[in-house]
Amino acid sequence: VAFGDMPNDIPMFQWAAHGVAMAGAHPELKAVADEVTLSNEDDGVAVVLERLFTP
Repeated sequence: VAFGDMPNDIPMFQWAAHGVAMAGAHPELKAVADEVTLSNEDDGVAVVLERLFTP
């Protein structure tokens, strides 16, 4: 799982099995992301991690 917000994160998303863009991410990154989560202020990373790793 990789999280990002800017176009420089695109290679990381291409490498990762699952790329998650933040709500305020650049449109270029959102276009290649597997999903878009909430903003940092709304705990977007935690929301995804809880969903993926909580049984």
